[in-house]
Amino acid sequence: MTSIPTEQSSGNVFADLGVPDSEEALAKADLAIRISQIITDRGLTQAQAAEILGARQPHVSDLMRGKLKGFTMDRLFRFLNALGQDVEIVVKKKPGTHPAAHTFVVEQQPAT
Repeated sequence: MTSIPTEQSSGNVFADLGVPDSEEALAKADLAIRISQIITDRGLTQAQAAEILGARQPHVSDLMRGKLKGFTMDRLFRFLNALGQDVEIVVKKKPGTHPAAHTFVVEQQPAT
């Protein structure tokens, strides 16, 4: 059996693939996943979701399939707001142990 070489992930598949603006790409993907989850959890059709989001159905289809070209962070924030979600942006000093600052999405769990 031959061994296949592997490489440790950085935690950002876009950075691993050399995608420009990889942190923004990951954040947009995380936001799109959350939007898609909400749409699916509510049992909405893409047409119903499009009406709520103020978008066209083909754009909802693209979003749900991860085709995010043309979607800005601002637009994704507005979609989340339209779905009844608060979007909170926190700016904080990076830990001294990290060589560079990062942009990422964290989902806050509801209080129980």
